Amino acid sequence: MKATLSEIGPTKVKLSVEVPFDELKPSLDEAYKRIGRSVKVQGFRPGKVPPRILDQRVGRAAVLEEAVQDAIPRFYGAAVEEHKVAVISRPEVELDSFADGEPLVFSATVDVRPDIELPAYDALPVTVDDVVISDAEVDDNLGRLQDRFATLAGVERPVEDGDFVSLDLVATVDGETVEGSEATGLSYEVGGGNLVEGLDEALIGASVDDTRTFDAEIAFGDHTGKTASFSATVRSVKVKELPALDDDFAQSASEFDTITELREDVRARMEKLKRLEQGVQARDRVLEVLMARADVPLPESLVDAEVSWRMQRLHQQLDQAGLGYETWLESTGQTAEAAESEVRTSASEAVKAQLLLDAIGLKEEVGVTDVELMDQVVRRAQRADISPDVLAQRLVQQGQLSGLMAEIVRGKALAMVLESALITDASGRSVDLSTLEDDGPGEPAAGVESAAVDPSVFADEDDEHDHDGHDHAGHTH
Repeated sequence: MKATLSEIGPTKVKLSVEVPFDELKPSLDEAYKRIGRSVKVQGFRPGKVPPRILDQRVGRAAVLEEAVQDAIPRFYGAAVEEHKVAVISRPEVELDSFADGEPLVFSATVDVRPDIELPAYDALPVTVDDVVISDAEVDDNLGRLQDRFATLAGVERPVEDGDFVSLDLVATVDGETVEGSEATGLSYEVGGGNLVEGLDEALIGASVDDTRTFDAEIAFGDHTGKTASFSATVRSVKVKELPALDDDFAQSASEFDTITELREDVRARMEKLKRLEQGVQARDRVLEVLMARADVPLPESLVDAEVSWRMQRLHQQLDQAGLGYETWLESTGQTAEAAESEVRTSASEAVKAQLLLDAIGLKEEVGVTDVELMDQVVRRAQRADISPDVLAQRLVQQGQLSGLMAEIVRGKALAMVLESALITDASGRSVDLSTLEDDGPGEPAAGVESAAVDPSVFADEDDEHDHDGHDHAGHTH
């Protein structure tokens, strides 16, 4: 076999292969065997029909065609191996010439991993937002905790916005009750706007045992889209009473004795959360800086595959939300062309990031240990709410294990770049991400917002693909 390589562009090559007829003998023999097993000839057992008889029965041309179909993938693979081509797409194969007794000549055009001239990626300058916790933010967080300990008290007055009412509700269409619309003793916060359109306006000013009627569109069942007459009867009116933010509240709602201690704990937790967010921001921005400094030729096939995957995912998400693609476009004020252009732009950026981090991982000889692989499988299984064994089997069966390993390598490569980055906040102060791994304050008070964030998230790549191990640029084919 003789194979030559020619570059068509920075991400595409053409392999021209010439195979002497003698080297096709294994493929010819295999072709005769396969065809012989499917041809019945009196006096011969299946698979034992001599070649000359098969030539008479099915024609020599059919045998040669079968042999060529077997030979091309084999010699294409040998050519890829000989020239050490980093293939990342399926080849486009053309049969240039072939005849009985003559050499097989074919060419294969394929996308390849581009050679990337890496910029310096140590000590990259990155600026992140300041960590600032205002008194108003602390008050707001305490307010949410205070709200959890609120009680409801009955009042004897007409309904006002923000009241909690108990309702009997029913809808009718053409005088008939809509199935599934009846509710008795339904608890509802007036002004919530999350039950039936027009209900809030109808309830304002109503007293206990008053019945208010209004028209609204049905959003469920056989009458979806039709206008129904709703009847809402008020059975009780209550208001929310919040506990005072004092030491007694601190003792009942947390482990602290005073409201001052509780307030300080809330502030400390909010600060830790913002520092974690600052770390995520640093990760994203160091990648932005790295990508801005690198020139990465993008293989068209990778971008097309990424676009296809993202569009498929978008349609799935819209279907789950009960929203059609055209309806979504109209609601967002976009044209199909504009939406797809935006998807292609983001897909191109994702592919660029993958290739760039792959190149760094290759240069730094980043590997993946069994422990790291299993850790990622366990994490993703937890997010998907399935057992790690099931996910591991699925990854193997669907050939996605190499994609997951590629994502781990990229995460470690990005963590390596981030670790050496010169990170400062907007005020010019140095930011040390290693402090994020320290344990924070004790257990949170009930209802106080906290973040259970694993610091290793800062080494993970964009998680968009992790639900199925989807990966385009992670390995050669």
